[in-house]
Amino acid sequence: MANATGMALRQVRKSFGGHEVIHGIDLDIEAGEFVVFVGPSGCGKSTLLRMIAGLEEVTDGEIEIGGRDVTNLDPSVRGIAMVFQSYALYPHMSVRDNLGFGLKMAHSSKGDIERQVEAAARILKIEALLDRRARPALGGQRQRVAIGRAIVRKPEVFLFDEPLSNLDAELRVSMRIEIARLHRELGNTMVYVTHDQTEAMTLADKIVVLRDGRIEQVGSPREVYEDPANAFVAGFIGSPKMNFLNAVAMPDSTVTVAGARLAPATRARAVGPVTLGLRPEHLVLGPSGDDDLPASAEFTEYLGGTRFLYARLADGQSIVAEHRDGPDVVPGQMVHLRCPKERMRLFAGTGERLR
Repeated sequence: MANATGMALRQVRKSFGGHEVIHGIDLDIEAGEFVVFVGPSGCGKSTLLRMIAGLEEVTDGEIEIGGRDVTNLDPSVRGIAMVFQSYALYPHMSVRDNLGFGLKMAHSSKGDIERQVEAAARILKIEALLDRRARPALGGQRQRVAIGRAIVRKPEVFLFDEPLSNLDAELRVSMRIEIARLHRELGNTMVYVTHDQTEAMTLADKIVVLRDGRIEQVGSPREVYEDPANAFVAGFIGSPKMNFLNAVAMPDSTVTVAGARLAPATRARAVGPVTLGLRPEHLVLGPSGDDDLPASAEFTEYLGGTRFLYARLADGQSIVAEHRDGPDVVPGQMVHLRCPKERMRLFAGTGERLR
């Protein structure tokens, strides 16, 4: 990890006119980490990345790369390389010339350019494409060329702005594997923006969940999935999303849901309305009992290795359960769903996690 460099954002803000879109972001990124910014459209993740790159001015706050304040520095001297969603290749040039273009503009020697281009091509396994024009290349190949153009610059930090969103589903999977392999081989710090929580979960060492220009939670994929800070994170991370059920906390620390009484491991702070969160994969179909949720089956989504059961509770609330074994469930059939108490999550009306 000779080229790995850490980063820090200190109370970073961004306003367009009088409208603030990034609200005092504080974040530390360790040298060599793969950090993914994830969140819905409009949450500010791309704006934040562009400020790190120097493509957007910082309204207030500081950005440090390798302990150096780069807040007001030109992008060319920040030690970063950025890979865009649109590839941004020169279609009339060969792949070789695209890869070496930045070095040529920096007046590197012909021999140095050739060595860097050949090395990047070997890493990305695109040696056979070097003398082809960039335009005819397939989407996955063009994205490899775009990444290779970043590699030859030998940056301290790689920035990726939704680089796979133009690819079909099969190519996205293969390119995720390629990017993960690239990170292992190069060891550079990488910051990656996506709205796809699957990409975030599979690539990241650290996930930064954003909403409305604020950080909702920072943690490993396992942490944000199993220990969400609030209902927004719990609902955004995971597919299908967590079930959120209207419930009532009782004096004996149980909760009632659609007439059923459950006993979460977490106690509510007070008696009254709460939201009970249950992930579909934690719900088990079984016989009737005192601690189950009776529901009427409506539809089963069969996906081969797994099935998703869509059902409705006695009070009309919808619920989704994942199951792999057992007989098929038909519409109208009554089922009984159970969840381990340690897997139940309670949230206040504000969305705050109750612990």
